[in-house]
Amino acid sequence: MFSHVTVGARDLERAGHFYDATLAPLGLKRRAVVPDGGPPALCWVTGTTALPRFYVYIPHNGEPSTVGNGSMVAFLAASEQAVEAAYTAGLASGGTDEGLPGPRPHYGDGYFGAYLRDPDGNKVHIVYRGDLQE
Repeated sequence: MFSHVTVGARDLERAGHFYDATLAPLGLKRRAVVPDGGPPALCWVTGTTALPRFYVYIPHNGEPSTVGNGSMVAFLAASEQAVEAAYTAGLASGGTDEGLPGPRPHYGDGYFGAYLRDPDGNKVHIVYRGDLQE
């Protein structure tokens, strides 16, 4: 299990708008970040659990954030409808299309996913894994 996953952003307000909209259909909620002397950050968690966490940070080194070639964050959805809702909300909140919602049987039975990029270019995958979730 992961403790947390982090992506960089140039504009936290813009990133927050995108991730609030995209992650809400998946049951993730923004949580306050306690200042620890590091760079400004935003955080999302599922329900009342403390972990795992998803963070968006302004890079610690002060340099502009960059996208990792081959990097992607995949968020688990509870249904195909949640995949579609998250994808639609992400596009409406500054994201760009990287793959329409739909079945992807080559990944497994019942696999249904969508791909988009956040406003900073980070690749995001929203997936319902019917083969493992039912």
